[in-house]
Amino acid sequence: MNVFDTAIQTFLTGVAADLPILNHPIRVLAALYTFKGLALVAVLWWIWFKPGQRAEWEREMVVATILSALLALATFRIVAHFLPFRMRPVYNPELHLQFPSDDLGAAVLPTWSSFPSDHAMLWVSVATGIFLVWRAVGVLALLHTAIFICLPRVYLGWHYPTDILAGAAFGAATTWTMTRDAVRTRFAVPILRWLRKSPGPGYTLLFALCFELVTQFEELLILGRLLLK
Repeated sequence: MNVFDTAIQTFLTGVAADLPILNHPIRVLAALYTFKGLALVAVLWWIWFKPGQRAEWEREMVVATILSALLALATFRIVAHFLPFRMRPVYNPELHLQFPSDDLGAAVLPTWSSFPSDHAMLWVSVATGIFLVWRAVGVLALLHTAIFICLPRVYLGWHYPTDILAGAAFGAATTWTMTRDAVRTRFAVPILRWLRKSPGPGYTLLFALCFELVTQFEELLILGRLLLK
């Protein structure tokens, strides 16, 4: 672990030891889908149905943001497989740090590499899309992601700070690239045209994609592992 990671996680484990009353609320916060992305997806739907002169452009941006999040998450699954394995802090005895995590279950799998953070990658991607459309709410979305999604995962020892920063940087860069006019119009315009032509299946698929983003395809992964067994 580098000096940057060491300084931050030593400080946070010190806070956890001095203020144990915080530990259980933070564990609950990190586990709830409401704080892991549901609020951000709700803002995307708000933007989608918000009337205004830029409604068409805003819907294109929402489509680009959702696809950016899916791309970021898929890229994480691939990249993490090929990068050198990095043990999560909570499982690393060499750190000599006591993290306030208990009963991690499926939330943090010992066999999954810590680097980069898929949560940071996914939700910074979504928050960046919100920011590009609606600056005031976007600032709140980025703060929400940092405070309620990223920070608890460092506090509990599920990720190193550099895992979070790397994931956040990739997520933001993915959304910024996908929302550029030259890129966005190539796929967002045909998708919107199809949604107007077939709203039933279109909005059903959109809802399903948003649900899977919030859960990060957790149920599908569980079903996949069961089928493999």
